[in-house]
Amino acid sequence: MESKKEKSEIREWLESAAIAVVLALIIKFFLFEFVLVDGASMFPTLHDGDRLIVNKLEYRLNNPQFQDIIILEYNTESTHIEFVKRIIGMPGDTVAIRDSIVYINGTPLEEDYINTEAYPDYPEVIVPEGSYFVLGDNRNHSKDSRYEDVGFVEEDEIVGKVVYRVYPFDDFGKIK
Repeated sequence: MESKKEKSEIREWLESAAIAVVLALIIKFFLFEFVLVDGASMFPTLHDGDRLIVNKLEYRLNNPQFQDIIILEYNTESTHIEFVKRIIGMPGDTVAIRDSIVYINGTPLEEDYINTEAYPDYPEVIVPEGSYFVLGDNRNHSKDSRYEDVGFVEEDEIVGKVVYRVYPFDDFGKIK
Protein backbone atom coordinates (compact mmCIF):
# COMPACT_ATOMS: atom_id res chain seq x y z
CA MET A 1 0.00 0.00 0.00
CA GLU A 2 1.06 3.52 -0.73
CA SER A 3 1.50 5.82 2.17
CA LYS A 4 -0.25 9.16 2.45
CA LYS A 5 3.10 10.86 1.90
CA GLU A 6 3.61 9.07 -1.46
CA LYS A 7 0.06 9.92 -2.61
CA SER A 8 0.59 13.54 -1.58
CA GLU A 9 3.86 13.72 -3.52
CA ILE A 10 2.29 12.21 -6.67
CA ARG A 11 -0.60 14.66 -6.38
CA GLU A 12 1.83 17.61 -6.09
CA TRP A 13 3.65 16.45 -9.23
CA LEU A 14 0.38 16.12 -11.15
CA GLU A 15 -0.82 19.54 -10.00
CA SER A 16 2.51 21.12 -10.97
CA ALA A 17 2.38 19.50 -14.41
CA ALA A 18 -1.22 20.67 -14.93
CA ILE A 19 -0.31 24.24 -13.94
CA ALA A 20 2.68 24.18 -16.31
CA VAL A 21 0.48 22.99 -19.20
CA VAL A 22 -2.17 25.65 -18.51
CA LEU A 23 0.48 28.40 -18.31
CA ALA A 24 2.08 27.21 -21.57
CA LEU A 25 -1.29 27.28 -23.32
CA ILE A 26 -2.07 30.78 -22.00
CA ILE A 27 1.30 32.03 -23.21
CA LYS A 28 0.91 30.43 -26.66
CA PHE A 29 -2.68 31.50 -27.31
CA PHE A 30 -2.71 34.94 -25.71
CA LEU A 31 0.79 36.34 -25.21
CA PHE A 32 3.64 35.06 -27.40
CA GLU A 33 4.24 32.54 -30.13
CA PHE A 34 7.29 31.25 -31.94
CA VAL A 35 7.01 31.08 -35.74
CA LEU A 36 9.27 29.77 -38.48
CA VAL A 37 9.74 31.81 -41.67
CA ASP A 38 9.02 29.58 -44.65
CA GLY A 39 9.94 31.29 -47.90
CA ALA A 40 11.56 34.43 -49.23
CA SER A 41 8.66 36.91 -49.28
CA MET A 42 10.25 39.14 -46.62
CA PHE A 43 13.84 39.01 -47.94
CA PRO A 44 16.13 40.84 -47.15
CA THR A 45 14.55 41.67 -43.75
CA LEU A 46 13.76 38.04 -42.90
CA HIS A 47 15.19 34.85 -44.35
CA ASP A 48 13.80 31.39 -44.96
CA GLY A 49 14.36 29.42 -41.74
CA ASP A 50 14.41 32.41 -39.38
CA ARG A 51 12.64 31.76 -36.08
CA LEU A 52 10.67 34.69 -34.71
CA ILE A 53 8.85 35.68 -31.55
CA VAL A 54 5.40 37.14 -32.15
CA ASN A 55 3.75 39.38 -29.55
CA LYS A 56 0.07 38.41 -29.58
CA LEU A 57 -0.90 40.84 -26.83
CA GLU A 58 0.30 44.00 -28.64
CA TYR A 59 -2.78 44.46 -30.80
CA ARG A 60 -5.18 43.77 -27.95
CA LEU A 61 -3.77 46.89 -26.30
CA ASN A 62 -2.78 49.04 -29.31
CA ASN A 63 -3.67 49.37 -32.96
CA PRO A 64 -1.30 48.05 -35.63
CA GLN A 65 1.10 50.72 -36.87
CA PHE A 66 2.48 51.67 -40.28
CA GLN A 67 5.43 49.41 -41.24
CA ASP A 68 4.85 46.90 -38.42
CA ILE A 69 5.85 43.39 -39.45
CA ILE A 70 2.94 41.12 -38.63
CA ILE A 71 1.79 37.54 -38.77
CA LEU A 72 -1.61 37.19 -40.42
CA GLU A 73 -3.96 34.29 -40.99
CA TYR A 74 -4.52 33.33 -44.61
CA ASN A 75 -7.50 31.05 -45.04
CA THR A 76 -9.09 29.47 -48.09
CA GLU A 77 -11.52 26.58 -48.27
CA SER A 78 -8.64 24.10 -48.30
CA THR A 79 -5.78 25.98 -46.63
CA HIS A 80 -4.97 27.63 -43.33
CA ILE A 81 -1.50 29.13 -43.14
CA GLU A 82 0.11 32.16 -41.59
CA PHE A 83 1.91 34.83 -43.60
CA VAL A 84 4.51 37.31 -42.40
CA LYS A 85 4.12 40.74 -44.06
CA ARG A 86 4.70 44.45 -43.49
CA ILE A 87 1.84 46.92 -43.01
CA ILE A 88 2.09 49.52 -45.76
CA GLY A 89 -1.41 51.02 -45.88
CA MET A 90 -3.45 52.07 -42.86
CA PRO A 91 -7.26 52.41 -42.78
CA GLY A 92 -8.31 55.30 -45.06
CA ASP A 93 -4.95 55.48 -46.88
CA THR A 94 -4.71 55.56 -50.67
CA VAL A 95 -2.10 53.06 -51.91
CA ALA A 96 -0.68 52.72 -55.44
CA ILE A 97 2.47 51.30 -57.03
CA ARG A 98 4.07 52.91 -60.08
CA ASP A 99 7.53 52.16 -61.49
CA SER A 100 8.43 50.02 -58.43
CA ILE A 101 7.61 52.83 -56.02
CA VAL A 102 4.81 52.60 -53.47
CA TYR A 103 2.75 55.77 -53.07
CA ILE A 104 0.82 56.39 -49.86
CA ASN A 105 -1.72 59.20 -50.19
CA GLY A 106 0.19 60.41 -53.27
CA THR A 107 3.58 60.55 -51.53
CA PRO A 108 6.36 58.15 -52.54
CA LEU A 109 7.34 55.78 -49.74
CA GLU A 110 11.04 55.59 -48.85
CA GLU A 111 11.80 51.90 -48.38
CA ASP A 112 15.38 50.98 -47.55
CA TYR A 113 14.31 47.50 -46.40
CA ILE A 114 13.02 45.98 -49.67
CA ASN A 115 14.61 43.74 -52.26
CA THR A 116 15.56 46.15 -55.04
CA GLU A 117 14.28 44.12 -58.02
CA ALA A 118 11.68 45.95 -60.10
CA TYR A 119 8.12 44.84 -59.43
CA PRO A 120 4.76 45.38 -61.18
CA ASP A 121 2.52 48.41 -60.89
CA TYR A 122 -0.65 48.24 -58.83
CA PRO A 123 -3.69 50.49 -59.31
CA GLU A 124 -4.68 53.04 -56.70
CA VAL A 125 -6.91 51.64 -53.93
CA ILE A 126 -8.32 53.04 -50.71
CA VAL A 127 -7.79 50.89 -47.61
CA PRO A 128 -11.17 50.31 -45.92
CA GLU A 129 -11.72 51.14 -42.25
CA GLY A 130 -10.68 48.27 -40.00
CA SER A 131 -8.33 46.88 -42.67
CA TYR A 132 -4.68 47.13 -43.69
CA PHE A 133 -2.72 46.85 -46.94
CA VAL A 134 0.29 44.54 -46.51
CA LEU A 135 3.27 43.77 -48.72
CA GLY A 136 6.25 41.46 -48.50
CA ASP A 137 9.68 43.12 -48.66
CA ASN A 138 10.56 40.86 -51.61
CA ARG A 139 7.77 42.19 -53.84
CA ASN A 140 8.29 39.79 -56.77
CA HIS A 141 8.07 36.76 -54.49
CA SER A 142 5.30 37.73 -52.10
CA LYS A 143 1.62 36.84 -51.99
CA ASP A 144 0.14 39.89 -50.31
CA SER A 145 -2.62 42.52 -50.53
CA ARG A 146 -2.01 42.93 -54.26
CA TYR A 147 -3.58 39.50 -54.77
CA GLU A 148 -7.36 39.24 -54.76
CA ASP A 149 -7.44 36.13 -52.55
CA VAL A 150 -5.38 37.93 -49.87
CA GLY A 151 -6.65 41.47 -50.35
CA PHE A 152 -7.00 43.89 -47.48
CA VAL A 153 -6.19 42.34 -44.12
CA GLU A 154 -8.82 42.85 -41.46
CA GLU A 155 -7.76 43.47 -37.89
CA ASP A 156 -9.11 40.13 -36.66
CA GLU A 157 -6.89 38.30 -39.20
CA ILE A 158 -3.75 39.69 -37.56
CA VAL A 159 -2.20 37.15 -35.20
CA GLY A 160 0.41 39.50 -33.75
CA LYS A 161 3.44 41.69 -34.19
CA VAL A 162 6.86 40.21 -34.97
CA VAL A 163 9.21 41.51 -32.28
CA TYR A 164 12.39 39.38 -32.20
CA ARG A 165 14.41 37.04 -34.35
CA VAL A 166 15.79 34.28 -32.11
CA TYR A 167 17.42 32.11 -34.77
CA PRO A 168 19.88 32.10 -36.41
CA PHE A 169 21.75 33.18 -33.31
CA ASP A 170 24.10 35.54 -35.18
CA ASP A 171 21.03 37.55 -36.31
CA PHE A 172 19.35 37.49 -32.87
CA GLY A 173 17.64 40.76 -32.06
CA LYS A 174 14.68 43.09 -32.34
CA ILE A 175 12.91 43.26 -35.71
CA LYS A 176 12.35 46.76 -37.09
